Amino acid sequence: MEIKGTIKKISETVQISDRFRKREFVVEYASNPEYPQPLQFEMVQDRCELLDSFKEGQQVEISFDLRGREWTNPQGQVKYFNSLQAWKLVAEQSSANPPSPTKPAQAGSGPTPQEQPGWLENETSDDLPF
Repeated sequence: MEIKGTIKKISETVQISDRFRKREFVVEYASNPEYPQPLQFEMVQDRCELLDSFKEGQQVEISFDLRGREWTNPQGQVKYFNSLQAWKLVAEQSSANPPSPTKPAQAGSGPTPQEQPGWLENETSDDLPF
């Protein structure tokens, strides 16, 4: 699965046992911009270092797996847990910096573009151009 969002928080790596470690991060996901959702992801083992090159506020695309677990508590009740286990992060290009044009425009190099052709300015809406 993949989604795009903004990194809201990055936690430190936590060593759970001798052979297992994980690192959590929160992404603000806005499929509906009026109601953004904070989603917590985790990265495990050698993937924990992938977060080192990212910072809070950065837009990313996350590839992840949905994981589920069943657990029986000491009273015999069965509980279910879900986690979003990220395995790839890609930085999104900022839309605030549009790509530069291939040729820089030179001052006075040609006529200024208009919204409509000049012959339409003095015409009424019911006149035909022919």
